[in-house]
Amino acid sequence: MIFEEAGVPAFEAVNLTRSYRLEGVSVDALRGVSLRIHHGESVAIVGPSGSGKSTLMHLLGCLDRPTSGTLRVDGADVSTLDDAGLAELRNKAIGFVFQSFHLLGRTSALDNVALPLVYRGVGRAERRERARRALEAVGLAHRLDHRPSQMSGGEQQRVAIARALVGDPKVVLADEPTGNLDSRNGQEVMGILADLNTARGVAVVLVTHEREVAEAARRQIHVRDGLIERDTVSGTGPR
Repeated sequence: MIFEEAGVPAFEAVNLTRSYRLEGVSVDALRGVSLRIHHGESVAIVGPSGSGKSTLMHLLGCLDRPTSGTLRVDGADVSTLDDAGLAELRNKAIGFVFQSFHLLGRTSALDNVALPLVYRGVGRAERRERARRALEAVGLAHRLDHRPSQMSGGEQQRVAIARALVGDPKVVLADEPTGNLDSRNGQEVMGILADLNTARGVAVVLVTHEREVAEAARRQIHVRDGLIERDTVSGTGPR
């Protein structure tokens, strides 16, 4: 079982690189990144556009594979996993929150949230009950049957957070979670993520270029030109 052994980091990256071929030219998105992120941490990966921060998040979330280097998730080298193994790891261990929500437009909030449990083989009644509880946890008990088009941007992002939570992950990766929200809704979403970290002990890893969002996390990892520029811990922010 993943995410159980005490003392082992949730994520450990050793000299990770990621290169892409664009029109016949090699582009180095990451150029040798090493870090550890522990269970229960609140971390912001910060950097300007093109710095490599989203590429790093995609590698940590097992949505992509590094060109070279080692990535361990709770001590397990993910290079030993085939595509099916990576998909199982993502589904059971990591919750994702994206800037553009990634909700199914013709599907109710309840069924959007329940979707990850379908891939686990959870029965319909149980997955709908768990989805209902997850939506209640983010303040959307009154929106269970509404489709995304019937909700505000802030409500849609809360649905996305509920979907990330429904499988009880130990880590939530959030890529620019407030990027499409106004300041009020952005603050509400950040409050929910902070509560996940402090009340439930879920490790929250934010990817952002916004200073105020980064400062909500206790630890900030600054990325520039595919490298870690600095890694700091502040006295503010949860954990």
